[in-house]
Amino acid sequence: MAGNTLQLDVTILGRDYRVACAEDEQAELREAVALLDLRMREIRDKGRTAGAERIAVMAALNIANELLRERKRPARAGGVAIDAPGAQRRILDMGESIDRVLAVQDRLV
Repeated sequence: MAGNTLQLDVTILGRDYRVACAEDEQAELREAVALLDLRMREIRDKGRTAGAERIAVMAALNIANELLRERKRPARAGGVAIDAPGAQRRILDMGESIDRVLAVQDRLV
């Protein structure tokens, strides 16, 4: 069942952790663990940061920064940038135009 909760054993930077997750989110959790472990290893291997806690914080900040940058980028569809606010504005304009046409049609009937 998709709603079951699992206890997964994962390893991050050589340390074992037990993490709860929904059964249907197991693959995503493992992918997140792999990404975090990779980023923490990269930071540790650069040798500028000591201590697992500090490495974890630095990795989290880097990942959060990438996420925020990605959210600010215009959405893309088929390789073409989409101006989301502009598209939303045009959709609202089309809806208003349709409403006006339908209002005229209602008066003609």
